[in-house]
Amino acid sequence: MLPLMVALALAVPGAQAAGKKAPAKKTTAASQAHRPVARTVAKAPRKSAPRRKAGKAAAQSGAARAHVAAVPAVLSVGQKMGLHAASDPLELASSVALVVDQDTHEVLLSKNDEAVLPIASLTKLMTGLLVSEAQLPMETPITITQDDVDTEKGSRSRLVVGATLTRGELLHLALMSSENRAAHALGRTYPGGLQAFVQRMNAKAQLLGMHDTRYVEPTGLSSQNRSSARDLARLVGVAYHDPLLRELTTSPGYEVEVGHRTLQYNNTNRLVKSPSWDIGLQKTGYISEAGRCLVMQAEIAGRKLIMVFLDSAGKFSRLADAERVRTWVQKLPRVSSVSAPESAPASRG
Repeated sequence: MLPLMVALALAVPGAQAAGKKAPAKKTTAASQAHRPVARTVAKAPRKSAPRRKAGKAAAQSGAARAHVAAVPAVLSVGQKMGLHAASDPLELASSVALVVDQDTHEVLLSKNDEAVLPIASLTKLMTGLLVSEAQLPMETPITITQDDVDTEKGSRSRLVVGATLTRGELLHLALMSSENRAAHALGRTYPGGLQAFVQRMNAKAQLLGMHDTRYVEPTGLSSQNRSSARDLARLVGVAYHDPLLRELTTSPGYEVEVGHRTLQYNNTNRLVKSPSWDIGLQKTGYISEAGRCLVMQAEIAGRKLIMVFLDSAGKFSRLADAERVRTWVQKLPRVSSVSAPESAPASRG
């Protein structure tokens, strides 16, 4: 019998293999339907070497992008100078701070207040002061041109080239929402042109005793616009006496008609909407070289104060610093002065 079984096995090739695969034939219809996919996956390693290389390249590219994203942001001038190493009683995030009683000129708090740093859009406070003092017609239409487009930082604007607004509208947007094209257009259309306007900015600064201050353009986009906290406190004190600047800088929001569109702008300082604050004048500023900046005139605990915060590291930290100062002043005796030690030398130029 044994020879006969061997003969039958030899006479039917594949019978033995079929016998071994018999259990597989008992699988369900669903598993049978997935078998072509399984075969494709099984064969993929032999046929997709180029894909593996492409995938590896994509992974490497993604890693490179992640590495670039992990690179720290551009250091501010204050960080490079080591100003953030200075301590202060309130643990402020700003490397420069100054709080002055507007009536008595008493310095309540100072921190690196002589350091000369980029001031970003705090520049627009001087721009607005000059436009207001010139008593130029606020109804005059001004058209945004290519000259007003930012080539310094590449910042965006909703005021497209060709848009026409009045001088008053541009001034409102520049002071309230820090509109760069609006500020540049105001300087460009000043009597004598942009160069004359910048010269006037610097002359006004010297007239006010702002000897640490230098302007090269009217927006603050250039890091060469520089000042100190002491100088800026002087500027805030003068600007506060201009009713138009008080009104526009503390305006919570403003709408303008540009062609067939209505554009809604908001104040860059959310504290103007807070019922806890009584703000008479304010201006914010930011470029990477300057950090986050803020100047304000506000009444706290019956005292009119001028506050300057420069080179704050976080997006909201300048506002948090202002809140810390407000809370601190509310608990402060009427006669007091606190000065933070300066661990880094202050620049005078």
